[in-house]
Amino acid sequence: MDQFNFRTQILAGHLIQSSVAPPPPLQSTICLAYSPPELSETFDFDTKSMRKLMDGHNLEDRDWLFGLMIQSKLFCPRERGNKVFVGADYNQSMEQQREMTMKRIHYLYERGVFEGWLTKKGVESDLRKFAFLEIMGIFDHSLAIKIGVHFFLWGGAIQFFGTKRHHDKWFRDTENYVVKGCFAMTELGHGSNVRGIETVTTYDSNSGEFIISTPCESAQKYWIGGAANHSTHTIVFSQLNINGINQGVHAFITQIRDANGNICPNVRVADCGHKIGLNGVDNGRIWFDNVRIPRENLLNSVADVSPDGQYLSAIKDPDQRFAAFLAPLTSGRVTIAVSAIYSAKISLATAIRYSLSRRAFSVTPDGPEVLILDYPSHQRRLLPLLAKTYAMSFAANYLKMLYVKRTPELNKTIHVVSSAFKATLTWHDMRTLQECREACGGQGLKTENRIGHLKSEFDVQSTFEGDNNVLMQQVSKALLAEFVATKKRNQPFKALGLEHMNKSCPVIPSQPTSSNMRSTQFQTDIFCLRERDLLNRFASEVSQRQVKGEIKEYTYAVTYQLAEDLGRAFSDRAILQTFIDAEATVSAGPLKNVLGLLRSMYALVTLEDDAAFLRYGYLSMDNAASVRNEVAKLCGELRPHALALVSSFGIPDAFLGPIAFNWVEANSWSSVQH
Repeated sequence: MDQFNFRTQILAGHLIQSSVAPPPPLQSTICLAYSPPELSETFDFDTKSMRKLMDGHNLEDRDWLFGLMIQSKLFCPRERGNKVFVGADYNQSMEQQREMTMKRIHYLYERGVFEGWLTKKGVESDLRKFAFLEIMGIFDHSLAIKIGVHFFLWGGAIQFFGTKRHHDKWFRDTENYVVKGCFAMTELGHGSNVRGIETVTTYDSNSGEFIISTPCESAQKYWIGGAANHSTHTIVFSQLNINGINQGVHAFITQIRDANGNICPNVRVADCGHKIGLNGVDNGRIWFDNVRIPRENLLNSVADVSPDGQYLSAIKDPDQRFAAFLAPLTSGRVTIAVSAIYSAKISLATAIRYSLSRRAFSVTPDGPEVLILDYPSHQRRLLPLLAKTYAMSFAANYLKMLYVKRTPELNKTIHVVSSAFKATLTWHDMRTLQECREACGGQGLKTENRIGHLKSEFDVQSTFEGDNNVLMQQVSKALLAEFVATKKRNQPFKALGLEHMNKSCPVIPSQPTSSNMRSTQFQTDIFCLRERDLLNRFASEVSQRQVKGEIKEYTYAVTYQLAEDLGRAFSDRAILQTFIDAEATVSAGPLKNVLGLLRSMYALVTLEDDAAFLRYGYLSMDNAASVRNEVAKLCGELRPHALALVSSFGIPDAFLGPIAFNWVEANSWSSVQH
């Protein structure tokens, strides 16, 4: 009965109109609207001067090429948010992407972009070539890699390994794309260990021909860019066996396709297939079944074979001959290091511009939502990476100038610096891309916003042209060799930037102040202290192990952690020095002031990021805390300059992601209908 009465009352309440006043109507709110950050952000320094300092050279050529790409439908222009953006269409199939890459190359060739890339000599010509390759890489990594393989690897091998007869025969046809070249070094069984490759070449003195063979499956050439579809010729790296004696690795020009694209006799080619990125490059695999080539196709700048089959070389020591042979290959590491920094610039420019217009949450009741970049945590995620990108831009410029002004005496320095910078700059790029992807939230996942897809496009840079970890160990071995040789001569250090070891050991303040930590003296001292101490430790460890009878190769294998710490120390110190040198070229004023903030941020965040400073006692726990606090302060001081700093990259709007600009309009219903 009680239940019946209860339900009756409930029903009556529904049926009898209540005298309670109805709730007020829903209040309308103002929708979010995009506000360009230029309306609120200030530029306290000249961004054109900063760009000139960062790009370093050929600014007009760069802007001309940007414009050339924006003008053509081949570069996939599309409208988003009342702006036009260009970028490769990654929705295309692998085959379509490859053909689009070749069409773009043909378009650029017809407009004179590649004129003089091999036939003109000198620093000015080399720098123009670097500038153009960097701009192409900003558009699409596949485009830059495809062109880099053709000119820098195939063409570079002929230039540096070959002699006049090769230059006269191949340069013009390569530059005009009559010949399409690739570079067959890597094998299924051997990558970084070039000396271990298994392809074998012998000489037939009766016919005056070399015979190239793939003796086993692990000797197949692998990951050869251009081989799967387009290349007509390749540089084959092979063991040279003369009269039963292995003379080591040599390079041979070999045709793999005729002018109509047909595979040559006794050559087999297969596709490497779909990849996580770079699908605009036709990577292939090659087998050689006793392929015969003329004797003149041996690239003979280091060694030659006479018509009657005698091996000839002015360098008798096999190790020295191998070193001389590989010395010119540094161009690949140079271009990879530079392209990594431009990839980082794209992601930072997009993520920082987005964070200057995107708001989230409020810090007061009923207050306005806050710009993402005004949160200290967001500043800490992006601004140290921005400072590192600036530092590494100066390092990349230094590396390029070192390369284009190279002399035989500089070969060792170029090898060590390019190895160190290639590893450090590509690692930095991948970390930056990941952080920027996350900083953009879900928008970072959209391919059109570039950052997420750049991760897969640039992931390969950590391993091609040398695995980064292997390169760092090579750097440490070179430093150790210089250390041992200098001590043996009982002379001062004068190479590889080790001159600081001629001075007394730096003393780091026990309680550094903010002023201390921001001084070039403190920053240089602590970076040099780390490098010299780790080099001494490494030399001592290797020496003690060898005294006990350990084989040198085994000793290096088991001391890898110390070797990698030393490699990073060398790289970080060298990068800091390039920053200091660049800063010294700027007169006092707003530009120099912001450079000082960036340099301090780079130096201090490196102290914070690398556990070696604590591990080996260069920083105390208290000092590490002080460094962390100083990094937070620098974030706040760099925040007002964020827009100006990414605008100084000089990357046109069309090459960034739509979320860098009016992301509301870019995602509006009208854009869907359009």
